[in-house]
Amino acid sequence: MLSVSPRVESRWQKVIDAFPESLREESLQKLSMDRKSRVRGRRVGMDITWVTDRIGVGGGIWNADNMAAVAHAGVTHIIDMQIEFDDTPLAVEHDIKVLWNPTDDDFEPKPPELFQRGVEFAESALEEQHTNIFIHCAAGVHRAPMMALALLCAQGWPLEAAQSLISSRRPVADFAEVYVRSVEEFVAGRG
Repeated sequence: MLSVSPRVESRWQKVIDAFPESLREESLQKLSMDRKSRVRGRRVGMDITWVTDRIGVGGGIWNADNMAAVAHAGVTHIIDMQIEFDDTPLAVEHDIKVLWNPTDDDFEPKPPELFQRGVEFAESALEEQHTNIFIHCAAGVHRAPMMALALLCAQGWPLEAAQSLISSRRPVADFAEVYVRSVEEFVAGRG
């Protein structure tokens, strides 16, 4: 049996009490069904979205089981954009090469060197056959999509087309204007 702390229980009681008594049972059934569908819809396992056939974007790996899942998915190279955790020790067992490219998700402009490190690592990896790159941060919402955008643009994709591709494959990707400008500046500096 699941126990509920009094604080959470009292909050739910307030929600329940807000419904008119005549609608309470029907409303509670609907809330229960909504909750069950969210739990069923929650992603289990690693959060990897394949943007291209060889470039994936997603959230943090954090532990050995998730790193094993990443290896099982065929990832050979990781660009770890999170400042919170370095994947390198977890990847050794699976012979996955990691570039820890830590950056803060602080909505501040990012330097071209940050993108250059990631692009050089990825381009070198993609020159090899049978390699797949996983670009991730903690949640796969800002920093990883930003790095994927820089990589696709460095490969010749127009910025808007690359952004559209990433967004269509990974709807949770959020391109903060300051990050997009940072990518634009990086790409302009390469030309």
